[in-house]
Amino acid sequence: MRKANIYVRDLLAGRLEETETGYRFTYDSQYLEKTDAEPVSLTLPLREQPYDSNILHPFFDGLIPEGWLLDVALRNSDISQLDRMGLLLLCCKDCIGAVSVQPVEE
Repeated sequence: MRKANIYVRDLLAGRLEETETGYRFTYDSQYLEKTDAEPVSLTLPLREQPYDSNILHPFFDGLIPEGWLLDVALRNSDISQLDRMGLLLLCCKDCIGAVSVQPVEE
């Protein structure tokens, strides 16, 4: 299963993982201990318990480009438009905004 480290302003905030039933996002325990820790999204408030979903969490899905930029990414890779985790890992290493996604190589 694929995994990604999620960064907020270059600080490791948590990990996003594909699971057998969908996706799981878990905040990093050291990140949660920071007094200035910010949630990745308002829909994913800070907490120790993981967020499980049978679809890619809407916040992360929203980071994936659309329109002509998505077309460019699809033309230059062998990833399907339906592979949302693959697109997230491919396209969101350096997103606009505070959040970035770095694939975890196993």
